Amino acid sequence: MKVFFMVYDAIVWLPFKIFADPENRKQLSDKVKAKPTKDGDPSSPWRHVEVIDKPLQDLIFSNCPTLGEMWDEAVDRYSDSLCMGRRGVKEVFEEVQKDGRKFQKLILGDYEWIDYAEADEQIASIAQALKILGLKKGTHIVIYAETRMEWLQTAIACFKNGLPVVTVYATLGEEAVAYAMKECDAVAVFTTFGLLEKVNAAVKDCPSIVHVIYYPDLHQRSDEPQKADASLEKLFTDIDRNLYDFETLLDMGESGEETTTEVKPDDLAMIMYTSGTTGNPKGVMLSHKNIIAALAGQSAVIPVNENDIYIGYLPLAHILEVCAEIVCLSKGCRIGYSSAQTLHDRAPKIQKGSKGDCRALKPTLIACVPAVLDRIFKAITDEVRQASPVFREIFRICYERTRSRYKEGYKSLLMKKLAFNRICKLLGGNIHCMLCGGAPLNNDTQRFMNVVFCTPVVQGYGLTETCGGATLAEVYDLSTGSVGPPLRCCEIMLRQWDEAGYSPKNDPPQGEVLIHGSNIALGYYKNEEKTREDFITINGKRWFASGDIGEFRADGSLRIIDRKKDLIKLSHGEYVSLARVETTLLTNPNIDNICVYGNSNRDYLIALVVPNQKNLEQLADKNGIKHTSFEELCKDDRVSQLVTKTIKDHVTGKLQRVEIPQKIHLCHEPWTPASGLLTEAMKLKRKTIEKEFEKEINALYKEK
Repeated sequence: MKVFFMVYDAIVWLPFKIFADPENRKQLSDKVKAKPTKDGDPSSPWRHVEVIDKPLQDLIFSNCPTLGEMWDEAVDRYSDSLCMGRRGVKEVFEEVQKDGRKFQKLILGDYEWIDYAEADEQIASIAQALKILGLKKGTHIVIYAETRMEWLQTAIACFKNGLPVVTVYATLGEEAVAYAMKECDAVAVFTTFGLLEKVNAAVKDCPSIVHVIYYPDLHQRSDEPQKADASLEKLFTDIDRNLYDFETLLDMGESGEETTTEVKPDDLAMIMYTSGTTGNPKGVMLSHKNIIAALAGQSAVIPVNENDIYIGYLPLAHILEVCAEIVCLSKGCRIGYSSAQTLHDRAPKIQKGSKGDCRALKPTLIACVPAVLDRIFKAITDEVRQASPVFREIFRICYERTRSRYKEGYKSLLMKKLAFNRICKLLGGNIHCMLCGGAPLNNDTQRFMNVVFCTPVVQGYGLTETCGGATLAEVYDLSTGSVGPPLRCCEIMLRQWDEAGYSPKNDPPQGEVLIHGSNIALGYYKNEEKTREDFITINGKRWFASGDIGEFRADGSLRIIDRKKDLIKLSHGEYVSLARVETTLLTNPNIDNICVYGNSNRDYLIALVVPNQKNLEQLADKNGIKHTSFEELCKDDRVSQLVTKTIKDHVTGKLQRVEIPQKIHLCHEPWTPASGLLTEAMKLKRKTIEKEFEKEINALYKEK
């Protein structure tokens, strides 16, 4: 075997030593990236080493302090370059399931593109039309639609007119939509044809809404009308609302004479509603200055240029996607629009045998949330596990050797082509960087993605209140678990939390993460009490108190190790991080989702588990447990005991005994944003889940 690896390394790795320059990659990975502003005092603010003794960076383009001016500069630089693209629908099918339900399946065409100049013409038409409708500077505009090129075009037009954009997730129900619209005092709503009836129901209680503009649905049949008929128009006429389709709005704008609006850096640009994990969402007020500062910090790290192709599919109502797309546009990159339903060949709406968006687009950049990467990780590992013993062993050897060499600084195009080519093609085959944020990413998942996609997975950390920007790891960072050093636009301070034993004086320094910089939001809309609670002043500087517990490594990179709200003290007095336990358990192939619960009067944890149906059925069959339905399987105590055992086996050596759930309840229905148990960013709505399963939780905590 030793001789085999010597030959293997000589053929596969040594020819790439020159190209990969592993020694340099290792040096870059290990170098100090951030340090305290006061030498030897970890309780002082930490900054990126490039801005230790310099002003924080808060502009991408000099003399472009607003988002509209940033867009104008990008158009001047890249007017003839391709900018935004999408796929047309070639064929639509209906797939009938065994239970009679029908699912839409699509065959999509190639990407069709517009360049920066053409995109600018459409933005100018939207901006002028909004002025013709009488929408003056400061008027709030809601965008209630899925991610698409018209969404970002509309937002940029609003930025240029000084109209704050209010974001609402397209999957929210009528009640949540009405809540956001009513609270923000919006005058106009942009939506889609398919959501008009929901909008109609929502705006009845929102007297401020005057205009409703709708885009055509993304994946409509060619024979389906995309303009409101007389009955639908009457619904809006009856409640005194003006209804326009998007094409009519563009025509209106083209007929008018273009005028400019003076917009200032401190003007409100967006009211972005947070995911709302513990209650009603909070409207975070973001100025032009806030967003541009975050973009400046992120653009210094994200490796993007004119030749890159970014695939846009995450919700634009989430700050991560907004920032990623605007950074790409500032660099002359092109954006191919997609959706979670059509992202890859196995996506729910893609007809079997036809191309998903990644294979059609071949993007070089992609942003993901951990839930997406966890699903990919499980899909691949399940496929490998079910393959032949010979294939499994070959895959294991290739994976382990590539992993060990990657940690030493090596990369191999040959391994990418020979061993992992099929996996790489799942995302198009050309990805050179994955950006991950929104929640903690499991270390095993991150390393797996590094290896099988032969590309860095760059973790970042930020919140809506920091415009998505606080830290971002460098592409050459070979480690896992870090979210990188502070961005060049901000500084981070660790606040002591005595109760849980977190202190900047610990080794390594630990504490609640406080963030200062021009990227810090103005506050919460109509919520001064919460604004005073979360935005604090220390030594004359305004900080956002994140509630997350961080730890600085020796190289100045931050690790998020806990969250105040997710820490539970059990009856024996030990604190347990529920989020950390969940992140570890999510890599178990039998688990699709999990919510860990702890009662402070008890000495053990329990868990609510959404199992993977396919793997759970195989586990039952292997153990001779017969069943007639998935629901019946989830209710079988023998199955619960088997899954509990797999959980304990899976986390041996990864979690302490007190962190391992001793009892579980299997939930046969998946948790989704539509069910109200997950946020639109796929995070757990912990309080809602606990209330929904109160009976089951009480049953699990009965005496053993």
